[in-house]
Amino acid sequence: MTAETQSFATPDSQVIILYEIRMMLNDSRGGSRNSILKVILASIGGAVTLLVIIVLFLLWWQRMRYRPEIYIDVPGQHDHNLEFGQIKRFSLRELQIATNNFSEQSVLGKGGFGKVYSGVLHGKMVAVKRLFEVEKPEGEIAFLREVELISIAVHKNILRLIGFCTTPTERLLVYPYMENLSVASRLRDVKLNEPALDWPTRMQIALGAARGLEYLHEHCNPKIIHRDVKAANVLLDGNFEAVVGDFGLAKMMDIERNTVTTGVRGTMGHIAPEYLKTGRPSVKTDIFGYGVMLLEIVTGERAIFPNFLEGAGEIFLNDQVKLKVQVGQLTDIVDPNLDNAYNFDELEKIVQIALLCTNVEPDRRPAMSKVVQMLESNVVPAEQWEEWQVAQLTRRQQDEMREQRRLFSFSEESLNIQEAIQLSGGR
Repeated sequence: MTAETQSFATPDSQVIILYEIRMMLNDSRGGSRNSILKVILASIGGAVTLLVIIVLFLLWWQRMRYRPEIYIDVPGQHDHNLEFGQIKRFSLRELQIATNNFSEQSVLGKGGFGKVYSGVLHGKMVAVKRLFEVEKPEGEIAFLREVELISIAVHKNILRLIGFCTTPTERLLVYPYMENLSVASRLRDVKLNEPALDWPTRMQIALGAARGLEYLHEHCNPKIIHRDVKAANVLLDGNFEAVVGDFGLAKMMDIERNTVTTGVRGTMGHIAPEYLKTGRPSVKTDIFGYGVMLLEIVTGERAIFPNFLEGAGEIFLNDQVKLKVQVGQLTDIVDPNLDNAYNFDELEKIVQIALLCTNVEPDRRPAMSKVVQMLESNVVPAEQWEEWQVAQLTRRQQDEMREQRRLFSFSEESLNIQEAIQLSGGR
């Protein structure tokens, strides 16, 4: 190889290429000159084209490789004539007939956005959710959000949407009928001849709900935040399999920019403290709500209940359980309807999981995939539980110090007032 051909790798390659072409043309006869020129130009053109293709491929590959995981916000405006995949659109008349014209006798329950009616469609039992105040923007957005979200989410522990109906004055959603209603109703509204949920069923429900939330948070595309996780929003099918429902408050978000802010939505007692403070939902706020729901499953109590001992105010279930755990009275919290028929080791572990989920520090709450692992194995990592106990002890000591300072300040203020009265000659 000559020095001239080696010089193709230098920065002046274009000048050298032209020089070599000129030299070859001078050394050749007229006919061969054109042939050589065509061959060289074709080679250069092919090489440039190949280089461009390689560069474009590398840019595309690089972009796909480092593509960020995106959560998207649900748009506020959609075409009212929605139809997704296998979801069916029903006429209003069909649903009126199915629910006996939305009679009060057909009402299964009432939530923040509407009433739920039982009905029969094509020979099958269904639940029809009729939204309130559809003429207002909030009702419209709730309807479109729920249709879109549930059409995306497909999992055995997620409530499946059968169909919907939309008219200028009505928004309705049609779901499968859940024979055993909700976890809340089976815990607190047990009929006389109806057996209470036994311990294995409660553990099955806890695991099923965790798997449903894990799917929403980690496997659904795009990811979904529920925003109102509680026992009333976990339904039970004929086999007491947990089905996470009511996406009326669910919110997709852009995790890359983390810019979605809305008003606080949810149920008191289940709302994470940072959500109350900032109004910003996250998967961690769902995990907090799930932890409270676990305590509902164990105790049979509501998330907030009256303070009968002091005669005023309310008690948060989460705080009450923490207190019992700290003083070694864990068995006191168990639902009396279980008649002591439960596994103590499982009780201890599920309460520990619940308290980890309701940690006041969001970053210390376990992801739902970790919760599923702990429930399946009945093993809570010792270091995590010890860390929780240390943090809880530190908080209690800080609270006691604040209370002592408050009492000292109050006593000092009282003494100052008494001195002032004496100096002024007060009687």
